[in-house]
Amino acid sequence: MKGWGFAFSRRWLGYLALVIIFAIGCAGLSYWQIARRDEARAEIERVDTNWAAAPRNVDEVLTTLDSFDPADKWTPVILTGRYLSDDELLARGRPLDGNAGFEQLVPFQLADGSVFIVDRGWIRAGNEQDTPDVIPRVPTGEVTVVARLKGGEPNIPGRSAPDGQVATINLDTIAGIIDRPIYSRAYGLLASEDPASSAIPVAVTKPVADEGPHLSYAFQWIVFGIMAFIALGWAVRQEYRAKNADDPQERQRAEARRRKAEAKGPTDAEAEDAILDHAGR
Repeated sequence: MKGWGFAFSRRWLGYLALVIIFAIGCAGLSYWQIARRDEARAEIERVDTNWAAAPRNVDEVLTTLDSFDPADKWTPVILTGRYLSDDELLARGRPLDGNAGFEQLVPFQLADGSVFIVDRGWIRAGNEQDTPDVIPRVPTGEVTVVARLKGGEPNIPGRSAPDGQVATINLDTIAGIIDRPIYSRAYGLLASEDPASSAIPVAVTKPVADEGPHLSYAFQWIVFGIMAFIALGWAVRQEYRAKNADDPQERQRAEARRRKAEAKGPTDAEAEDAILDHAGR
């Protein structure tokens, strides 16, 4: 089939359909990466806003034991009561800077009898055993705590922990262990205590603002979609040249391309091949 008629054959229309489907998929993946970037930017904004917010009474933010708005993550809250040190737990599997460790979880009882879980910070695992060598003691008596809110973690099936430890900070699981009514949707990362303890675990630091590579990935998917059409066009052009090789105009264009290539001289790779061939003789 001479000319461009072959491009409308069932085979090439099938190729075009595949390229269109591929390009649509690339566009969808690009949009997904942009959405992921928007989520990351929203989280960065939430961290910046809530981290710098003035502390509020816990019952102003968590109006019931089972309430928590994710928009309040990192918001500092004030609690006054006492630590229930006999019920403290360790959350296992918490690496920090390449070191194995735990989070120290201590129930904090408020005046109304409700209990809020305070994560006092990170403790390094022991030198000769899995458990920490030393667990910092909590202040006794009435304490005022400022803690940053964070949603409870999901329970992971198949993961277990020995007595006195939990595999995840799943608040329903913790409530069952200590057998007390607790805030079941959020816990707090310790920011300060009054009176202060002489020894405290490693405190949580403000999350690093990082959007991630989502924007570059979004552009890459768009480029992949465009390249698919370019590759299809190149393949159509190559078949056109093969099918119309005896056409006078196409022969003239082929000769022009040949002269242009000769005028440029050999590529570096061709020159190296020629040197190697000559040396091997």
